[in-house]
Amino acid sequence: MDADVAVVGGGNAALCAALSARQAGASVVLLERAPRRERGGNSWFSAGVFRAAYENVSELESVFGDLGDEVRRATDFGAYPKAEFHDDLVRVAESRGDPHLTRLLVEHSLDALRWIREHGVRFVPAYGRQSFAVDGVRRFWGGLVLQTEGAGPGLVDGLYRAAGEAGVEVRYETAAVGLEIDDGRVGGVRCLQGGSLARVRAGAVVVAAGGFEANAEWRARYLGPGWDLAKVRGTRFNTGDGIRMAVDAGAMPWGNWSGCHAVAWDSAAPPFGDFAAGDVHQKHSYQLGIIVNKDGARFFDEGADFRNYTYARLGRLILAQPAQVAWQVFDGKVLDLLRDEYRLPGASRARAETLPELAEQMPGIDVDRFLAEVRTFNDAVQRDRRFDPTSKDGRGTRDLAVPKSNWANPIDQPPFEAHQVTCGITFTFGGLKVDDRSRVLDVAEHPVPGLFAAGELVGGLFYFNYPGGSGLTAGAVLGRIAGREAAAFAAVRRQT
Repeated sequence: MDADVAVVGGGNAALCAALSARQAGASVVLLERAPRRERGGNSWFSAGVFRAAYENVSELESVFGDLGDEVRRATDFGAYPKAEFHDDLVRVAESRGDPHLTRLLVEHSLDALRWIREHGVRFVPAYGRQSFAVDGVRRFWGGLVLQTEGAGPGLVDGLYRAAGEAGVEVRYETAAVGLEIDDGRVGGVRCLQGGSLARVRAGAVVVAAGGFEANAEWRARYLGPGWDLAKVRGTRFNTGDGIRMAVDAGAMPWGNWSGCHAVAWDSAAPPFGDFAAGDVHQKHSYQLGIIVNKDGARFFDEGADFRNYTYARLGRLILAQPAQVAWQVFDGKVLDLLRDEYRLPGASRARAETLPELAEQMPGIDVDRFLAEVRTFNDAVQRDRRFDPTSKDGRGTRDLAVPKSNWANPIDQPPFEAHQVTCGITFTFGGLKVDDRSRVLDVAEHPVPGLFAAGELVGGLFYFNYPGGSGLTAGAVLGRIAGREAAAFAAVRRQT
């Protein structure tokens, strides 16, 4: 054999699977379709933020390391118990998520991050993602606290460095096209290398090659009409090949095939992930203002919940608007609270001292209807409640067809800004069915011998929506399990 375990994919889940298998004593080859300069899949384009359950700062320091007295005094990390993490996963998936996968993700979340840290990847507090300064203290909420140093590129580089040191063989520009079946068991991978067909023989295979978000034809087929028009936030290589080859080998398609993670994305962004800019085209401060479409109308409750629980479905709503665009509108009261991506050069941004002047800079907007919408919104704001961006402050609106439930402020103080956004798809929710040992199941719900899966191509965990930071954590948890189980399967096979 070429290796005991072959791993298909090159992002967070694949690398965790490779490291886990190697730690269990297996020889490992990792097949990355991208060239080395584009390695890492969607993980490279992520913020490197992981959602994990924790009870106190001491548990967080088992991942961060010692934060020091000054950081502890200046930061309120709160707590995020397992029960709350579990409830968030169940709630946003509308109770459809696989209960076994949900339990695995919650129970092993923090331990998986400790394990990644042991492999040399450093974590830092995610100050720029989910915190605001209140009375001189930086306050976190909602469980999104942990971020890899250097964000997605730092995560990817750290895991590849660990894989190299552990003895994992990495083959770049190696596109897996099918699985080898030997005597009813998966025994390797068929690949294209330099335009020629090659075979990688292995005792077990882990598929961790992402979803089908970069495949325009599959998006239109499974997500629905218009989805071929969406921009892709991440890698151009996630075209569903890992899912297809597993289904061809008898695996059961599973999960929310018509669902995906899709966000508000700058209209000027390129069609695929931008290696020069990274993950900067997102626009995630919408809860501080209002969102209007080309007709000047609001269509979404910007304050329905914390950003982490609404942002992953916002892209779908924007895609359904005229011309597949919308504008996020803010006034001077909140501009200093906007995330850093709103200040970067090259963004689709308009700025003016009056609302009529702002509207003139918003291409294609119905100016009169937009100005009327802002007046109606301003009149509906409940001003008797205090604005507090760190909690659901209940500062909403009255008697609007589309309410704003929290963080409602009148749009009335210059300067005014508008940011044009479209839909940016991150990953798809449909994929393969696995058990709690990351074994891929067939249509009779029996394990496909020798086949394991992890990462975005695992179906059944996320439906309709997504709690921010859960994807990388799921990839780490299931990748670690898949690698360990694949190594054990390959060891038994080697002995027989």
